[in-house]
Amino acid sequence: MLNTFVSSALASLEPSPNPGGYASPPRSLRRCLCMAVKVGTTVLLAALLASSGEAGTDVQLEIPLYKAPQQVMPRARIGGTLRGSEGEDPAIAALVPDHVGITVKQHPVLNWFLSKHTALPIKFTLIDERSIRALVERFIAPPNHAGVHAVNLEDLGFTLQAHIQYRWYISVIKDENSPSRDIVTGGMIERCEFSECMVLGATTTCTQEAVRTSAATGFWYDAMACLCDLITSDPGDTGLRKQRAALLKQVGLHGVAEWDLAQAHAGRR
Repeated sequence: MLNTFVSSALASLEPSPNPGGYASPPRSLRRCLCMAVKVGTTVLLAALLASSGEAGTDVQLEIPLYKAPQQVMPRARIGGTLRGSEGEDPAIAALVPDHVGITVKQHPVLNWFLSKHTALPIKFTLIDERSIRALVERFIAPPNHAGVHAVNLEDLGFTLQAHIQYRWYISVIKDENSPSRDIVTGGMIERCEFSECMVLGATTTCTQEAVRTSAATGFWYDAMACLCDLITSDPGDTGLRKQRAALLKQVGLHGVAEWDLAQAHAGRR
C-alpha cells in the first residue's frame, strides 16, 4: 500500500519536457517520499504537512471516538431529547448510549442532564434484571442549576456485581399520586470483571488520554464520568466541552451536546 501511495504521488505531477515525462519533484517532497519508504505512511503525511506549512499552530482537537461493545442490547435508553424544555417543566436526559453501557468500576458515576432548575422532587432508582423490586430508590437533592449532574453509587453504598445488567432511572416527580406524569430518563449499565476489563483495554485513571482510551474500548460510563470530572475541575476549558459534546452526538444526544456547547461559550457550568 505504501509503494502504491508513493507511485500515485509521483504520477500526479504535471507532465514536463524532461526525459522522464514528469516534472522533477520539489526537494521537500522527494525528501518526504524517501522518508515514507523507510518509516511508513504516518511519518510521510506529517512531513508533507510540515513542508507545506499546514501543520502550524492550528492543531486539531483530539476527539474521543466511542466504539460500542460487539454485543449490545438496543433501545436501552429512556428519554434523551430536549423537546418541551421551553415550557414550565424541565427536560432531563441520561448521558448514556441507547444500549447497555459498560464499566470497569464497582461504584461508577452515572451522569444525567437537567435543562433548568426545578423545585420538584427528583428520585433515583436502580433495578437489575433479576429483581422485581428496586435495589435502590432514593430521593436526591434537586440541583440548584441546569447542566450535567451525577449520581455516585459509592455515595449510595451500592456495589455493582459483575455480568449483571442494571437499569437506572432519574425521575422528576410532578404528582406523587400520579406516577404516569413523572418526567423520566434512564439507561442500562453492566460491569465486567476487573481482569476481563483489563484485557479489553480498560483504564482506572482519569486523564484526557484515559477518556479517549475508555471510549475507544467501549467503556462508555468510565469515559463520560472522567470527562465530566475534568470539566468540573476546569469548567472554562472549551476543549473538554467539545470532547463531551462529540461523545454525546455519537450516541444521538444532539440536544444536550448543543446546549452544553452554548453554555460553555457563556462561561457557565
